[in-house]
Amino acid sequence: MSTRPADNLKIALAQLNSTVGDVAGNTDKVRRARDRAAALGADVVAFPELFIAGYPPEDLVLKPAFQAACRSAVEALARESRNGPALLVGTPWVEDGKLYNAYVLIAGGSIEALRFKVDLPNYGVFDEKRVFAPGPMPGPILIKGVRIGIPICEDIWGAEVVECLSETGGEILLVPNGSPYWRGKTEHRLNIAVARVVESGLPLVYLNMVGGQDELLFDGASFVLNADRSVGAQMPAFAECVELTEWRREPAGWRCVSGPKASIDEGEKAEYAACVLGLRDYVDKNGFKGVVLGLSGGIDSALCAAMAADALGPQRVRCVMLPYRFTSQDSLTDAAKCAKALGIQYEVLPIESAVLGLEKAVEPAFAGKSRDVTEENIQARARGVILMAISNKFGLMVVTTGNKSEMSVGYATLYGDMNGGFNPIKDLYKTEVYRLSHLRNHWKPEGALGPGGEVIPDNIITKAPTAELRENQKDQDTLPPYDMLDQILERLVEREEPIAAIAAAGFDRDTVIKVERMLNLAEYKRRQAAPGVKVTLKNFGRDRRYPIVNRFRDPGTPLPEPDKSLLKKGAAAAKSDAFDF
Repeated sequence: MSTRPADNLKIALAQLNSTVGDVAGNTDKVRRARDRAAALGADVVAFPELFIAGYPPEDLVLKPAFQAACRSAVEALARESRNGPALLVGTPWVEDGKLYNAYVLIAGGSIEALRFKVDLPNYGVFDEKRVFAPGPMPGPILIKGVRIGIPICEDIWGAEVVECLSETGGEILLVPNGSPYWRGKTEHRLNIAVARVVESGLPLVYLNMVGGQDELLFDGASFVLNADRSVGAQMPAFAECVELTEWRREPAGWRCVSGPKASIDEGEKAEYAACVLGLRDYVDKNGFKGVVLGLSGGIDSALCAAMAADALGPQRVRCVMLPYRFTSQDSLTDAAKCAKALGIQYEVLPIESAVLGLEKAVEPAFAGKSRDVTEENIQARARGVILMAISNKFGLMVVTTGNKSEMSVGYATLYGDMNGGFNPIKDLYKTEVYRLSHLRNHWKPEGALGPGGEVIPDNIITKAPTAELRENQKDQDTLPPYDMLDQILERLVEREEPIAAIAAAGFDRDTVIKVERMLNLAEYKRRQAAPGVKVTLKNFGRDRRYPIVNRFRDPGTPLPEPDKSLLKKGAAAAKSDAFDF
């Protein structure tokens, strides 16, 4: 490739949805995007982080056969690249016995440059130090004589890598990302990018992947910041696209003078879209024909049904009402109305014979014992067995429908309503389920496959929530009101606040202690729960890894100050030296 400095540069950004482990499919996406970029007149087309492997590959990337497959795919792309735009592609790469998170420049029939990720994240949902070696500080690469710096994702969350690229002559920063969505992430990313632009004085391309991978959801929303912090381009969220950005060398440096300017949905609209895309990709990437779920007439299953219809189309959604003697007429009516509004397949399968049969089977073992929550759980487990049978018979994945409030306090039945392969609302508190249900009745996201208009009957939204496992049961017979419960849970789970601090904020101390106890006791259930889309700052799963066996309980009193008088002089420094903290 010529190194004569150019005054104009056309960079195509491939914001695409890769699949972990599908090396051939991901490589074919590169080829199609390359052809699209060539038609647009691009000089180079860039792809997100680890695109060939899919992200995050977790321990799959440690398999030598997988490493070899990724390497072979990159080499095949190199052999095909004698003509057309250059390629910038993320891939695992083994060199000198070490495995790196790499970014590869392919052009002119060869691999012209390699850059390795330096700063490997090891917090929250990330675990890259487990599998990758950190790369050396990088210098820029040359494309048409233009010095392009390639900090990979986490490399811009600190200043050092960008500072190195700036000091070694970088002119444009191109950042390939595997940056998952969560509430407020868009603004946080922008603030990080602005900081690096201000420090370096260089324009920055933030290229993010899109799509679902297990509980992670990548929202795309790629953008370009010029050196003056103006937005040179903005790509859409939750959608695949290949877009051209045009660059011009000006006296003050390079500037993006042309690019897409998409609008980005934020807040509740973004959360709903994230749940829909996460469900769609989990079902499709795992090869299910469609989904089945229990439609109870309650708000959680109604919202899940709407998300499933939007994700897959009504024809791929099968809903089953599983009534028992405690199921109200309101629930039967509301479930039928919801199914009709969504246009999904719907049937009613009474469970009385199943429940009575199970109770008869355990009668000898339960002799002399009074009825209690055990018999209530038999109802939930009978429903779970029926849904799993339909799943097995028809190749449909069971969607489980518990919200984050319920999963926090254990208000769910193992092998009953917790049965299922995936839960689109797992990371939404109950009050957020209400808000998104109201939103969906007045708005439908772009690309959604379900019908518009009111799809969740108003009575489902306004009536008191109940599991209907006994006569006149209401959730708030045993739980605090959800508007209070969710605020306490958000402080306990997302913020890790001590009980004393939550009580000082105005919440009843005894209620907070009760909620914290329920949260701790339900850990064993959450370990057996289906995965679900991450929406909040800290989801149950990759983010929050608590022990099941755990006897610590917050005493609920102000935390004691450390007694520094007990620390032997020099002990802290010696510990620091010994463990390289």
